[in-house]
Amino acid sequence: MIEVSDLTVRFGGVTPLDRMTVTFERGTCGLIGPNGAGKTTFFNVLSGFVKPADGTVHAFGEDLLRMTHYRRARWGVRRTFQTEQAIEELSVYDNVAMIHEHSKMTGGSRREDVLGAIEFVKLEIDPYARVGSLGAAQRRLVEVARAVVGKPRLVLLDEPAAGLPDEETALLGDVIRAIPEHMGALVILVDHDMSLVSHCCEVTAVLDFGKLLASGPTDEVLRDERVIRAYLGTEEIAA
Repeated sequence: MIEVSDLTVRFGGVTPLDRMTVTFERGTCGLIGPNGAGKTTFFNVLSGFVKPADGTVHAFGEDLLRMTHYRRARWGVRRTFQTEQAIEELSVYDNVAMIHEHSKMTGGSRREDVLGAIEFVKLEIDPYARVGSLGAAQRRLVEVARAVVGKPRLVLLDEPAAGLPDEETALLGDVIRAIPEHMGALVILVDHDMSLVSHCCEVTAVLDFGKLLASGPTDEVLRDERVIRAYLGTEEIAA
């Protein structure tokens, strides 16, 4: 469980997070909102890139904000970014192995863990293929493999399906849904594709101008009139 209380971030006169209070239970949780709502800022706080002005974040009973960013990586915080981070000149295996080095897993299990993560995300390619030779959907799966290797506790996925066609997004959604059961991690998914969020997330929170607008079961949240007005437009999402 991730418990966020009164989390506030200020950049000069801008407040991208304004007393955000929300709880994310185990499983895959959605976090949605319009551009500039504070979603990536929230991920940056959890990752240690941004220090909040106020508030607390407790992850599985531990004070996450008291950990340095490198300790958070060893504790089990993993994330993807809106822009790809995998190194194109290196192989898929080496890209995933780089992240494994920062986990608590022993060196003796490294090869097994890395190949297991590649297999888990359904990358049916030579693990020693260079990332730069892969297609867009395969590179996205490499990013997810990097995020799940080494038994993470908290996986933050920042628009992992951006730019993918519907069929490849659906396959990615199946992988994301399986992370909690197979990896034992809590997943927070940020994406603008509401079909992906509906497919993956039992619960969803909505940010609007840094404030929590709604939180609860995904189907109920996507039908909340405030959410529809602020973000989803005038038509509801079909079940």
